[in-house]
Amino acid sequence: MMIRNIFVLIVSAIAITAASLWLGQQSYSWFPVQAAAESRLIDDLFSFLVVIASFIFLGVTATLLYSIAFHRAAPNDTSDGPPIEGNIALEVVWTAIPIVLVIWIATYSYQVYEQMAIRGPMEVMHLHLPKAIESAYAFPWDKKPAVEPESEAIGNGTINVIAKQWAWEFHYPYKNVSSTELHLPVNQRVHLALQSEDVLHGFYVPAFRVKQDIIPKHTIDFEFTPTREGTYRLMDSQFSGTYFAAMEANVVVDSSADYEHWLQEAANKKPAPAKNQAAQEYAVNQSKPFQNGWKTVVPAAPPIVNYSG
Repeated sequence: MMIRNIFVLIVSAIAITAASLWLGQQSYSWFPVQAAAESRLIDDLFSFLVVIASFIFLGVTATLLYSIAFHRAAPNDTSDGPPIEGNIALEVVWTAIPIVLVIWIATYSYQVYEQMAIRGPMEVMHLHLPKAIESAYAFPWDKKPAVEPESEAIGNGTINVIAKQWAWEFHYPYKNVSSTELHLPVNQRVHLALQSEDVLHGFYVPAFRVKQDIIPKHTIDFEFTPTREGTYRLMDSQFSGTYFAAMEANVVVDSSADYEHWLQEAANKKPAPAKNQAAQEYAVNQSKPFQNGWKTVVPAAPPIVNYSG
């Protein structure tokens, strides 16, 4: 009997482990495509958490089902169970295992954030980061790093990101090009200066797995590394008012040659008002003969940019 129980336990543990590892691999498909160096780190961490959580969930569920199936009380048995007292060894085990798991998860999570260079002295962390994984960091507004002078060369320098109710506006150092569509060079570390003209906004690109709150009256420096060409979606991760759901923009990751070509093409265009969904919806609502009486913030005027996408 004991041998059979041990065999069943081993087979069950192998099956649960295999199922947990499979679910961990499936978790990669639950996210958008990986388009930045940061996304690989975040997805690996999430997959690890899914494996741990699945193993615990399946293990507890299997134990409950086994108990229900093979250790039910006999029909019409109303007697009390045996008077079992506490088992010190068992209590030590089920206390130690969660502690080890929590420390393991915390250590791995911290290592991921360290690789993303969000915590600690940037100069020290960058010494240990491979170039392909040098990733996102955000400096608090009161500890802004020294920024090297902007380069006027094509594709170099800081991109200024302006968030306002309800539009995104991007300014490039090359000939002061501006747009409402963010263009970035692939496989190059990009430096953004995030600013808000009114309320709290959030810079969030799901495909990059990076998110940064934008605080009014402060400039926040933010960096990450796009690794996949294509068009992605930037959205406001903070509720910023009535039309915040319309505050989205395309993020286009180009090859180096295409990025430089786009900058040159945009620089030759005359600045003009960009299409703005919030302003258009507000104008339509104001033109209706009957108003609901609810007050709302008037959207900012459509940005004047070289390129609106």
